[in-house]
Amino acid sequence: MVKTNSTQAEIGLVCALPMELSDFFGRCSKVKTYTGGKFTFRGGFYKETRIAMVESGMGSARAKRATAALLEAHQPRWIISTGFCGALDPQMQVGQIVVANEVVNLQDEPLRIDIGIAADPARGLYVGRTLTVDKMVRTKAEKQELAEKTGAIAVDMETYGIAQQCRELKTRFLAVRAVSDDLSSDLPKEILSLVGETGSVRFGAVVGALLKRPGSYKDMWQLREKALIAADRLANFLDGVILQLHASP
Repeated sequence: MVKTNSTQAEIGLVCALPMELSDFFGRCSKVKTYTGGKFTFRGGFYKETRIAMVESGMGSARAKRATAALLEAHQPRWIISTGFCGALDPQMQVGQIVVANEVVNLQDEPLRIDIGIAADPARGLYVGRTLTVDKMVRTKAEKQELAEKTGAIAVDMETYGIAQQCRELKTRFLAVRAVSDDLSSDLPKEILSLVGETGSVRFGAVVGALLKRPGSYKDMWQLREKALIAADRLANFLDGVILQLHASP
């Protein structure tokens, strides 16, 4: 598709936190960053494809507003909800990929997504229902309860709002995420106070956590290592997705 407007993008990406797409944007060229309203945007080229991304911060409502802003500013023909997710399926491991064919939350009707991607768990690719919640899910027990209640295979805090906005504005939509925490252990309790709504790290909370529990340093370092793995695997998978969407009519 030939673009005549330099502000337009072929594909729009919505993520909560900058680190989720750090590897992906490291592979892009001519990247420019700007702020608009309460959101940070990035635009550039992935090979021949012009892309635009918005960092929504955490939460479905913020993600929905960020998606509307991205669509208004750049008119992409595809939107991808992307970033990290938590596994609700015990077989899933950190760095594996989840593609949603249905998105649910705990209040509204399910939103179906027509995709042409088949699951391949042996190669770390899962396809199924994903759940959007309004707070971070920290413990294995919470995840197991949500899996039993909803039938979802993964959980995040943004996708439903993004999908809802795309449906309202009749924009084609995908949800592609990488597992950053699996069901092998609980997330450290400090995580609930370390990250702000916009995705910024509360450094005062970090210092406080270290003073209260010095061992939390090890836990936070492990979280960082898992996030780096997830970001790398996500970038690798998005490579194929972007190429396919670029070639689609």
